[in-house]
Amino acid sequence: MNELKKIANQWFDAFNAHDINALINLYDDNAEHYSPKLKVLRPETNGLIKGKTALRDWWVDAFKRLPQLNYQVLQLTAEGNHVFMEYIRRTPGEDDLRVGEVLIFSSGKIIASRVYHS
Repeated sequence: MNELKKIANQWFDAFNAHDINALINLYDDNAEHYSPKLKVLRPETNGLIKGKTALRDWWVDAFKRLPQLNYQVLQLTAEGNHVFMEYIRRTPGEDDLRVGEVLIFSSGKIIASRVYHS
């Protein structure tokens, strides 16, 4: 399996286990993350957060608000230093949401991620 796809699978495993330390350890210290959900829930960010502390805070909050949140992987496509992930976001009480997310890597760590959904 492609090394970047392997890391993407580790990302899903950590996320679905709500293992914040395993998830954060996949990221570079200065990683950036963009999400439409951030834009709505934390408008002051304009959808973009930077650094592991901000990532940790974002996901700790998400796991507290949505204790059964999980992602079902549909497809992983790796090219160069990017992985495109397609998955279904599931949480009780909300409609399933089809999501695309791009992870960008450098030296085996995620340096940027960007989420796409309607």
